[in-house]
Amino acid sequence: MADAKETEKKKEAKPKTEAAPKATKREKAALANALKVTPAGELKVSPEGTIRMKEHYEKVVAPALMKQFGFKSVMEVPRFEKIVVNCAVKEAIGNPKVLDSAMNDLMAITGQKPIMTRAKKAIAAFKVRKGNAVAVAVTLRRARMFEFFDRLVTISLPRVRDFKGISPKAFDGRGNYSLGIKEQIIFPEINYDLVDSVRGMTITIVTTAKNNEHSRALLTEMGMPFRK
Repeated sequence: MADAKETEKKKEAKPKTEAAPKATKREKAALANALKVTPAGELKVSPEGTIRMKEHYEKVVAPALMKQFGFKSVMEVPRFEKIVVNCAVKEAIGNPKVLDSAMNDLMAITGQKPIMTRAKKAIAAFKVRKGNAVAVAVTLRRARMFEFFDRLVTISLPRVRDFKGISPKAFDGRGNYSLGIKEQIIFPEINYDLVDSVRGMTITIVTTAKNNEHSRALLTEMGMPFRK
């Protein structure tokens, strides 16, 4: 009888589960460093899962612009439509392979694969033939656009040597703003040791603003450091 009771108790007893192994100090440090680093293309999100700069626009910028200009509807408030990053490479006329390194740099900066742009007409003075690949470009929209703009104004522009702000006169009259960058090495995603040549680029911010005043107010509220 005693043996029968012991067997019944063993059947009723639940099997013990092994405890999960604790993370070592090295694993914890690696995880902490991984959470701090945000490579290009990976979106910076808040704990609620929203894009940081987009959330700033919706909660702070849009209400401020509505109050400043007296907009009656949120749809009237100017907003970002797209950001175009273009890198022209004059050395590509004689050596098309140079475009590969320019494309890699632009891909590291924006987190999106660029496209090659070709000359629409021949220019004899510059030895350019129609159809020659002369530049690489990227068009950013939606979440990736906000993420790139966030890194541009908070990290990259302050790294410019003797930076005193950007020009407040580079508007096209239709609400769009173009910014010239002389060196791609201001972006922290670029490995300086692997740079074969210093190249510049043009960043065009396309907005839905109808005039320069609305566009400048939008960029100012979004954190663009204009020269005073």
